[in-house]
Amino acid sequence: MTGAERREQLIQIGRTLFAEKGFDGTSVEEIAASAKVSKPVVYEHFGGKEGIYAVVIDREMQRLLSLVTQALSASHALVKLERAALALLQYIEESSEGFRILVRDSHAASGTGTFASLISDIASQVEDVLADEFKERGYDPKLAPMYAQMLVGMTALTGQWWLDVRRPRREEVAAHLVNLSWNGLTGLNPNPTLTAATRGRILAPTSDVRTARPTERELKELEKARERELKEQEKLRREQEKAREREQREQEKARERELREQEKLRREQEKARERELREQAKLREREERERDRLRAQEARLARTADRLGPDQPEPGAAGGT
Repeated sequence: MTGAERREQLIQIGRTLFAEKGFDGTSVEEIAASAKVSKPVVYEHFGGKEGIYAVVIDREMQRLLSLVTQALSASHALVKLERAALALLQYIEESSEGFRILVRDSHAASGTGTFASLISDIASQVEDVLADEFKERGYDPKLAPMYAQMLVGMTALTGQWWLDVRRPRREEVAAHLVNLSWNGLTGLNPNPTLTAATRGRILAPTSDVRTARPTERELKELEKARERELKEQEKLRREQEKAREREQREQEKARERELREQEKLRREQEKARERELREQAKLREREERERDRLRAQEARLARTADRLGPDQPEPGAAGGT
């Protein structure tokens, strides 16, 4: 076995062991034993398991990135989404070991970052696609990076789930992924399918494979779909505008009712205050009349006492001793 062949053998064995046990769970002894060589042979070619791991990670990241980049070279945004989703699922199906290695937290020895960094690279490409689409539809292109992270994150997590379940078929999973991302929850198609430009197409990891172009009929269908989507968006916008107007009218009516209630309460409080003032005035009048009566009575008694004089007995005192 030549040196190049031995090197490739160690890479493939390491790839399998890393997928099964992870970096920390794999030892140089296991790699050497599986290759039926001594440990010094492993050290001679790679300097240890870290070197093998770095090569494996770099290869897997480059392969997946190449597949997705190729998929995003399509002419229409919908086809790009379909092919990108299908590319990830194809990679998972054909390179399950590689994907299992990538989704683990990459060891620092890899020298190429983690799966998160790969997803970030893909999101950067999707960001450009979304920015162009946003501009065409009148949306703020500054939001494209956020939406790219959402879209790629959703696809990556679905891929991790599908890695174990493998149901339904990858084409069906891709169709449902695009159904949610393209149509949204309010416009979900109960039976989504891939477009003719993507259906049944197997992507190759090399960049020199020609990309199938959508047919004229498909382009017309895509244009019709876009027109329907724009009409639905306009309809939704009008409905939302009407809803806002209804809400504003209801708020104005509620405000008017509140003002009327406040005015009614103010008048009632004012009437109550007036009644209270009248009652207080009547009470003061009664008290004043009572004081006048008492003063008049005192005056009469005083006049009577003056007429009788100081030596005259008071009325009712006659016959006393």
